[in-house]
Amino acid sequence: MAKRNVDNVIINKAWCKGCGICVHFCPKKVLEMGKDGKAVVVRLQDCIGCRLCELRCPDFAIQVTFKDKEE
Repeated sequence: MAKRNVDNVIINKAWCKGCGICVHFCPKKVLEMGKDGKAVVVRLQDCIGCRLCELRCPDFAIQVTFKDKEE
């Protein structure tokens, strides 16, 4: 998959229940579970914009944004 022009990966901590699905599905290990038990972005520069984290999150707590606005 070609890397897209990712701007940010936003995690709504109030909605995240810490299930880890996003961490499991991320092909580039951009996300990890933080000390608070919630997902955190640790390697944004490695994100390829596949949006698997956003699409698999059962709580709609993740949003991937792009610089080119092409979603």
